[in-house]
Formats: sequence, C-alpha cells, structure tokens
Amino acid sequence: MVLFVGDDWAEAHHDVHLMGEGGEQLVVRQLPEGLEGIARLHAMVAEHATDPAEVIIGIETDRGLWVQALLAAGYQVYAINPLSVARYRQRHNVAGAKSDAGDAKTLADLVRTDRHNHRPIAGDSSDVDAVKVLARAHQNLIWERTRNTNRLRNTLREYYPAALEAFDDLAHSDATSVLAAFPSAETGAKASSSQIRAALKRGGRKRNLDTRTAEIRAALRTPQLGVSPAVATAFAATTRSTVGIIAEIARQIKALEAELTTHFEQHPDAGIYRSLPGLGVILGARVLAEFGDDPERYNSAKSRRNYGGTSPLTVASGRSRVIKARFVKNRRLYDAIDQWAFCSLLASPGCRDHYDQRRAAGDLHHQALRALGNRLVGYLHGCLTTNTPYNEHTAWAHRQPQQIPEAA
Repeated sequence: MVLFVGDDWAEAHHDVHLMGEGGEQLVVRQLPEGLEGIARLHAMVAEHATDPAEVIIGIETDRGLWVQALLAAGYQVYAINPLSVARYRQRHNVAGAKSDAGDAKTLADLVRTDRHNHRPIAGDSSDVDAVKVLARAHQNLIWERTRNTNRLRNTLREYYPAALEAFDDLAHSDATSVLAAFPSAETGAKASSSQIRAALKRGGRKRNLDTRTAEIRAALRTPQLGVSPAVATAFAATTRSTVGIIAEIARQIKALEAELTTHFEQHPDAGIYRSLPGLGVILGARVLAEFGDDPERYNSAKSRRNYGGTSPLTVASGRSRVIKARFVKNRRLYDAIDQWAFCSLLASPGCRDHYDQRRAAGDLHHQALRALGNRLVGYLHGCLTTNTPYNEHTAWAHRQPQQIPEAA
C-alpha cells in the first residue's frame, strides 16, 4: 500500500496527516520535534506500510535533522515550495481558511495527485552538503559585513565626513585600523604621520606606507562641519564598536575561506568546476553547493538552467507572447552565476565575444550577463555529464567565422 504523508513543520512540532491511495484520512497527529517525534512518526507509518519506499512525504523544507531522518528511513521526500502549497490550497479552499493541520492535509494530497510536477529531494553526497554549509555561511558573513559597512558609512556621514574622503572601502583593513585608533574628527585631525603609519602597520599594510599615510593624514585634516563634543564622543563610541565588528567579521571570513577551500578541493567534481572560465575556488564552491552533485537531479541542461534562474521565461496567451527573466529561483545560485559570468569576461575570449554581441543587440549589462551565465551553465552541465573539463575551442568554435580558402 502506498502511503502519502503531509508534514507541516514548525520550530517545536509537526502536524502530520497520513492519507491512503484513495485520499482517505488514516491518521492525523501533532508530533514533537526531535527524536521522540520521529520515532512516533515511524511507528505510525509502520501500521499502514511495510516498505519505506512506498511512503511518500511532502514537506516545505529540504534541510534539517528531521528531513535527514526521513531520508535515512528510506522514504520518498518531496520538498514543496510554500508558494506551490498556497496555490494548491486555493484550488480547494476558496474561503481563505488556513491551519497547520489543514496544510498537512494539503501537502499529503499534493504529493498524492501532483507529485509528478515536483522533484524529490536530491540525493547529494555528504561532501557537497558540507561545502553548502560552509559556502552559505561564508556568503552570510559577506552580507553581514556589507550591512555593517553601510551602517558605518551612514554614521560617519553624520559627524565625520573626512573619514569618507580618506577611505573608499570602509571594510578594508586600512579603514578599520585607522578608525579604531582615531574614531572622531578631532582625534583624526590631531593624528601625526607616525601614529597613522603605526595604525596602518597594525592593520597589515606593508607596502606604500608613507604614501598612504600622507593621503590619509591630508584627508582627515580637511575642514568640515562639526557637532557638539558630547555628540561627537557618542558617535565615536559607536564607530569604534562597528569597526571592531567589521574587523572581526573579516577575520572570520578568511577562516571560513580556508575551510571552504579545503572541502571544495577534495570534491571529485572540483577540477571540472575550476576548469570553467571565471570560476575560482570560492565562487566554484558556491556554484557546486547550490547545484549539488546528485547525477540524477538534472535530466537536461535546460532543467539546470531553470533551477539557476538564467533561462528566459515565456508567458504566452492568445496573440500575446512575452519573454522575461525568471522571478522564482535559487537566489544564492543566481547571484553566484551572475558573478561567474562577469569574471569570465576576462578569462575567456568566447565569453567576452558573446557578451559584446548581446550588448550590441541592445541588452543591458545584467541582461547580457544573464544570457552569458545561461550559456555557461549549459557548458557546465555538459562537462559534468561527460566528466570532461571545459575546453575553450570546443565551447565557442561554432561562433568563429568560417575561413574561406583562397583560390588556387
């Protein structure tokens, strides 16, 4: 007997609905999170099914200890996008009612009738799962550094604009080291060349010390509007705190980069990813992490492009036909592909030529990058399928002009 299970999860509990092949309700329970809850779920399933492979579960997430336990038990697990669940709920409930128990039933019904339109959770290896954990944590720290840098820029604009003249990149070690030592306009204007030079050395600068010291000293001594001493002191305290956070985040980013590099280079597909133009260790690790390494996950280059969000979306109705960019996509992967396409412009003549032709045809910068990224994802799929590294001539030979032989 095939058993369909809807699992609406929350932080502390799971609402579970067991459904038979004909849509009949078998069991409805609320289970606690953790070992006790998963044990009770297994016991419930065992009462109605003997083969774990005949248990089909719908849940709105693809990660976590609970999901790993479901996969380890041998169940077929489908991670359903919450937007799809909401649309499916509206098909059967026009009143707009919603409950956790109702969502569990919706998930069970969805995998019973519509699972052919969804994919089971990919069977990625533990190696790529580790790369994903590190790559996402690394990207989160970069985003956090950007948020704190923007916060620091806004603060300096309020009371210390000379610092903005001195440093273009507030996340750079030059900026964090000097602002930690001279966090106010008064201290910055009084700082001597030797003091600024010492701060730069503490930040790690080894070259062009004297030139950079002179530039910073001149910028910090630029006349500016001031605030009251009490307000300046308060702002200086917040600047010192934010600078400390940025500096620590930078150290942790470097530590994660080293760990991510080690895990990525140990993966068997690392060589293929690194062979593609524009993919270094960190960017290659991000792309690998989001695509995964399950060889059965993408049955064509188009499905891989769709998941990456680079393939165009066609909306056609009657005489209307509109082609536009995809809105629903893996945004981490799309961001990585966008950077990959940009980096490939300097690494591959074929990529540069493709980008230039798209721009000449009227595409904006990011439209041309998206088209180039779409092509690169296709090449990646081909390389992984055939287990061969990227070859520039093979990839772009079809775009080279035909050589016309000279007449004898």
